[in-house]
Amino acid sequence: MKAPEVKDLISFIANSGLQEVNVETAEIKLHVKRNAEAIAATSVAAPVLAAQPVAPLATAPAAELPSSAPAVEASAAVEAPAADTSNYIEIKSPMIGTFYTAPNPDSDMFVNVGDSVKKGDVVCIIEAMKLFNEIESEVSGKIVKILVDNMSPVEYDQPLYLVDPA
Repeated sequence: MKAPEVKDLISFIANSGLQEVNVETAEIKLHVKRNAEAIAATSVAAPVLAAQPVAPLATAPAAELPSSAPAVEASAAVEAPAADTSNYIEIKSPMIGTFYTAPNPDSDMFVNVGDSVKKGDVVCIIEAMKLFNEIESEVSGKIVKILVDNMSPVEYDQPLYLVDPA
């Protein structure tokens, strides 16, 4: 399964409302689980020794799903005192993986708050399926905020940095 296929699958799952999906092919084993508190996705490359039947996906009735109302209320409370960020541009994750701010633990971070970046500058690394992918800035400007902690899991299209293009 290629990266674009994985992205399409994750996008489909996000839009479908399914809470859990397991996909297993000869190349990968993918498990995606959503809940009100967090969205987690893991993938492991594993050889399949014998053909195994794949169980059909089932969705639970809405009454059985956990309520997401507390999560919505909590995020609204956090966002209320935040500064106006409408003039900032987000640098988003192009994939699911683990976010790293430096090429290795002994090195300096790629970018810090206050640093100027140009289009094409490497701002972080995202590890996906044991591959380390350098993520380049798609905009020029000044880093205003780092939105993700080092070594944290990130989702596809999750904002990583806020950039002031001025």
